Amino acid sequence: MKLRYTILSLFLLLLFTVSAQQYTLEECVETALNNNRNVKQQMLNKQQREIAYSQAKSDLLPNLNASAGQSFVFGRSIGLDNVYENTNSSQTSFGINAGITLFDGLRMKYNIDARRAEVSASDADLEKFKDDIEMSVSTAFLQVLLQKELLQIAIQQIDLTKANIGVQSELIESGKLAKGEKYELEAQLAREEQNLVQAESQLKLAILDLAQIMELDDFSNFDVIAPPIESIINKEQLVSSYDIIQSALLVRPEIDAANRRHEISLLDVKIARSRLYPTLTFGANIGTGYYNMGGRTNAPFGQQLKNNMSNSLGFSMQVPIFNKFQTRNSIRSAKIAAENSRLEIDQVKIDLRKRVEQAFENAKGAKSKWQATQKAETAGQESYRFTQEKYDGGRANSFELFQSKTNLAKTLADQAQAKYEYAFRLKILELLKN
Repeated sequence: MKLRYTILSLFLLLLFTVSAQQYTLEECVETALNNNRNVKQQMLNKQQREIAYSQAKSDLLPNLNASAGQSFVFGRSIGLDNVYENTNSSQTSFGINAGITLFDGLRMKYNIDARRAEVSASDADLEKFKDDIEMSVSTAFLQVLLQKELLQIAIQQIDLTKANIGVQSELIESGKLAKGEKYELEAQLAREEQNLVQAESQLKLAILDLAQIMELDDFSNFDVIAPPIESIINKEQLVSSYDIIQSALLVRPEIDAANRRHEISLLDVKIARSRLYPTLTFGANIGTGYYNMGGRTNAPFGQQLKNNMSNSLGFSMQVPIFNKFQTRNSIRSAKIAAENSRLEIDQVKIDLRKRVEQAFENAKGAKSKWQATQKAETAGQESYRFTQEKYDGGRANSFELFQSKTNLAKTLADQAQAKYEYAFRLKILELLKN
């Protein structure tokens, strides 16, 4: 009978995994990253930054333009001999011009550097988004594992109670025990079956939460698979908070992003200052045209295009003298923004240090709690075994057995929660360190 109950109970647990697509933690994270809309938006933002960087480099190249025009004059027209006549005329013109900036106070160079820094900052922002998603997925994943273990504990408690009821039934049938002795255990079984229903519901909700974080379209047959949680705990070592902080300051993407934005703000100051310097440009032009004046004999179209061909080369310099203090105020505003970005770096470092210290203390507390619950579990198992022996020997009643069993169930649940909390705290430290 006990074997039959055990098989039936295990079927309830396997109900969530049979015919389901099982994901490891790494697969859950990868799926979430591929489906997350914030990540996709950040990748599009990065592409925009790359386009801006490419354009900044292209601004160093010369420009080349072609032009064509057609005009008609009615009434007085000026001829090729520069004499006005009362006649209609038309003119066709063609031209090609090119220009290049030779010096602009290094504004284009600083702009290239700033756009390159923006690309790096967008890379860091993308990594931060991915870290946040990995944290959310890991939290939900461990919650699923916890609920699975709590469900297993609930099933085991029902198995034990059913086994005790089976023993009592045999004793009642043999006349060695009064029929009323079984009522308390049956009431306990009813309560434990309610706990089982609640545990099943909590597991479904945990799986649903993880599937929604992963943004799965169909999660009706979704489940997770993972190595024993002890292997995850034993894999990670609880190092000092100082070492974690030093590593985090070097590798965390939010620090890199803040540094890049400060670099951009310093370059913006240089860009603003470059407007104090003259701008020197070089240009070249080639053009020709066709002129048709009524009442005269005009040279053929092709001959005029050849005869009217002209070329020109020239330099142009623009020297800023007074522009309503716009340049000066732009410099001042850029300096304020640079100082603000420097303060932002300090704030990001302070926030990161605070997160690490809090995570470290939480991990220490979770480890101590887990170790304490391990001892409590051992003591609870021994207490229940001793009470069971007393009950089997007729030296303890069903209420004492129920109380001991309830205490053991609570201890096992506390131990499971402490174990997964410690694993979660270690995962946070791992992400902060790497």
